[in-house]
Amino acid sequence: MEPRPEATGRVVALCVSGSIAAYKAVELARLLVKERVTVLPVMTEAAQRFVGPVTFAGICGQSVAVDMWEASFPGEMHVEIARRADVVAIVPATADVLARLAHGQAGDLVAAVALCARGPIVVAPAMHPRMWDHPATTRNVAELAAQGRVTFVGPMGGEVASGDVGLGRMAEPFEIASTILALLAPRDLTGMRLVVTAGPTLEDFDPVRFLGNRSSGKMGFAIAERAAARGADVTLIAGPSQLPTPASVRRVDVRGALALRAALWEAMGPDLARTDALVMAAAVADYRPAQASDTKIKKTSERVSVELSRNPDILSEIGAARTGPRPVLVGFAVETEGGEGLVESARRKLAQKRVDMIVANEAQVAFGHDDNRAIFVSLDDAEPTATLSKRSLADAVLDRTRRLWRPDAK
Repeated sequence: MEPRPEATGRVVALCVSGSIAAYKAVELARLLVKERVTVLPVMTEAAQRFVGPVTFAGICGQSVAVDMWEASFPGEMHVEIARRADVVAIVPATADVLARLAHGQAGDLVAAVALCARGPIVVAPAMHPRMWDHPATTRNVAELAAQGRVTFVGPMGGEVASGDVGLGRMAEPFEIASTILALLAPRDLTGMRLVVTAGPTLEDFDPVRFLGNRSSGKMGFAIAERAAARGADVTLIAGPSQLPTPASVRRVDVRGALALRAALWEAMGPDLARTDALVMAAAVADYRPAQASDTKIKKTSERVSVELSRNPDILSEIGAARTGPRPVLVGFAVETEGGEGLVESARRKLAQKRVDMIVANEAQVAFGHDDNRAIFVSLDDAEPTATLSKRSLADAVLDRTRRLWRPDAK
């Protein structure tokens, strides 16, 4: 069993109320801990009928606060929890909790923590659609929105526990985690114009078949998400992917390498002056069919030969066109070898493509997983990372990109 990731100093009070959706709060806690956030679990009495406190204690590595009068924290518990928390998240939030928050009531620990919160409050409503549509709930939601401190995530439309369908289903844990992490992010990339490429390129043989690779796009999308959360103006150029567009990100969808190339030059400008930094995380195909058919190629023999043409090396083109230290150029190298072989391959690419840094990783680790590990290879250094979530690795890439962009910044 891997040890719990070392915390980064960010603290979230995760307040769980009495809804059947409480089981999803367990997954949210896991996602936040994976991002090295300290999670302080708080539960109402009703929440404990759906999920046991021991579950949260095990995942979070923290005592679970369930009563105003227990001694988990020194002093006044609700005040101390709120003091420590950078964000208070109420997940799930029932109609009753929303009513009490709107009217400033503090009859239990969750409501009292929210009333003492010193930072933003994230609320993920979960209830039957008729409860969500009730005029009283509508008024309470409007009142909380008017107060300016509450960020709502959801609810979503769909089937609820009773089998009825409507608006009231709690948002998915990944979406809630993204909102919380965005609120926790430093705004240290404000002013940066960043272009990120992500995902595979698909090169068509005919309307049915294509030449592609195993890239999921998760790494590039994570970089775009975290960069936007940290204040950058982000353009994401994405190969075919079903991943949702991160909040506050401008997305351009492409299919093949030539389309990606055109979109990249359009985003950066012919003199590259529209961009401060490029992170080239896309897995661009090296070759494409020399002649694509407009109709499906029929099966005619045991063997078929297909002529391939080499795609342009897009990052090398941009590296050659750059006349100074801007924009910062970060490339990715995915190889099947590890260790020194991986570093040597990355160093060759660093020189050939004339970029500032190569993020080198092994294909079997990088493709299709939520975690990744890499080696940051620059002119005079090769710094390996631990196995991190792709969000955390994205932050590490952005930390180094920021230092290259503003070398004098702390």
